[in-house]
Amino acid sequence: MTSIDKKLARYPSIAGKTVLITGGATGIGEGFVEHFFDQGAKVAFFDIDTEAGEALADRLGADLADGRTRPMFLRVDLTDIDALRKGIADVRAALGPIAVLVNNAANDKRHSIEEVTPESYDAGIAVNIRHQFFAAQAVIDDMKQLGGGSIINLGSVSWMLKNGGFPVYVTAKSAVQGMTRGLARDLGKFRIRVNTLVPGWVMTEKQKRLWLDEAGKLTLKQGQCLEGELLPEHLARAALFLASDDSRMMTAQDVIVDAGWA
Repeated sequence: MTSIDKKLARYPSIAGKTVLITGGATGIGEGFVEHFFDQGAKVAFFDIDTEAGEALADRLGADLADGRTRPMFLRVDLTDIDALRKGIADVRAALGPIAVLVNNAANDKRHSIEEVTPESYDAGIAVNIRHQFFAAQAVIDDMKQLGGGSIINLGSVSWMLKNGGFPVYVTAKSAVQGMTRGLARDLGKFRIRVNTLVPGWVMTEKQKRLWLDEAGKLTLKQGQCLEGELLPEHLARAALFLASDDSRMMTAQDVIVDAGWA
């Protein structure tokens, strides 16, 4: 397991809760899985990368000290809503009602305005926001049964910064905030909190491999107020707070973790 600074906060209210993370096999999602597991949550995560997902579950499950439950990995294509619903039902059957949903999965594939077709537009919406809504819909009854819960939707500062080069992605990510606010209003009466966690440019292996060049490094240096790399663990720590009872009166909010860029 990635080393987690033991000086960082512990959240006893998370221990023993069932937490579902989408897109959890690598990158930001992997950080979520690691940190929620470290807090003693019963963690389930979905991804289409079977090899990485199974490896992560095996790695974390190799040392089940302190009564922790082995993470549950399921290969789920989130653009297939029937498969998403079945995956959620399987998690519920294995680990109990879902108390925390982290809607993390997305794909920031670069594309130009000119190349977008109706089919590729629909695909971009499906992978970047549609599944967030249907995952939330599928866990509402669990959270009602528990007397409350936390839904954390991943947004992005990309649209706030007016980034170009992936118009369908920024369209979807800008809509996440609107979805969060609407769900928060409808679900608040059930003590279900809905917030948006908004990352800056997080330096995952994928980002470094595909998109980070010298011009990007300069943009980061000029844009961020805080120097240094924004990492998955920085997002994970904010997600823990939003999932915990410490944030029990926070809902319909945007929590931006971007080193002061947006």
